[in-house]
Amino acid sequence: MPIFQFTGLSGAGKTTLANATAQLFADKGIPIEIIDGDVYRKTICKDLGFSKEDRMENIRRLGLAAHPFSIQNKIVIISAINPYEEVRKELAVHFGAKTIYIKCGIDILTQRDTKGLYRRALLPDGHPDKLLHFTGINDRYEEPSNPDLVIETNLETIQASSEKIYNFILPSIEKS
Repeated sequence: MPIFQFTGLSGAGKTTLANATAQLFADKGIPIEIIDGDVYRKTICKDLGFSKEDRMENIRRLGLAAHPFSIQNKIVIISAINPYEEVRKELAVHFGAKTIYIKCGIDILTQRDTKGLYRRALLPDGHPDKLLHFTGINDRYEEPSNPDLVIETNLETIQASSEKIYNFILPSIEKS
């Protein structure tokens, strides 16, 4: 079973859509596992920082965590910012990972900003509360060059987006 790697900026809806999609599969009795980048940052990736090398290592570890579920024929979704094309391609080569780009513009994300992260990242340089290394603002995010699916969360509902993802993943199950 391929692994499905969600990529997108903070607040774009990766975790929300992973959970909504998982519920659609669970309702049909189809096993699914979510590898959430925020959760794994507190466990197997807690020794990593936010340099490019550490961010890429983080994604490699998430891929390694996802792989055992995949070989057990479970659907696996990795939900992480995953900002670098190079490591997304690594997961595609090593694990057959499909890329689902959860896209949303910075203007909408700064309006949503439920955690206050964008507000902090946009503070002036030298401000004591300024958030550094925030992907998409003061750290790099490389849009996927050729994603397998694009979901624009500013244009459709969670339900419509999760159904689109469900219908994208479903044929993979039928092939296994």
